[in-house]
Amino acid sequence: MARCEEGYRCDVCGGDVEHLRESELYLRYVIGEVDPEVLHTTPERHLRCNPVLAQFIDHPAFEPVHVEGPFSLNHLDPDYVAQRRRDVTAGFVRLLELESTGGDRDVTSYPLPDARRKYEG
Repeated sequence: MARCEEGYRCDVCGGDVEHLRESELYLRYVIGEVDPEVLHTTPERHLRCNPVLAQFIDHPAFEPVHVEGPFSLNHLDPDYVAQRRRDVTAGFVRLLELESTGGDRDVTSYPLPDARRKYEG
């Protein structure tokens, strides 16, 4: 992934976000949390640099992230946690799929179907 020649820089740690599977911005985009109109102006982060979001990824290709304190899964409503885990994990799976196909198709095709409907309607 590269934005111009500088690449994507993580807004938290300053490192390069080199792969779609590491991108918090694109994960939020594919699940419908970042509007396509602001995708190019929204700061990028590594998924692990946003542990509150990353803790919801439940996939063997992603080492679990544990959060302490009030935003830990243990302190949130179980129904919310289950839904959020489904949505965020589905987004992560979509990033893996896009990365495996080269991720070079039109960015408007990246979002999951529910997110695409949200953006279109």
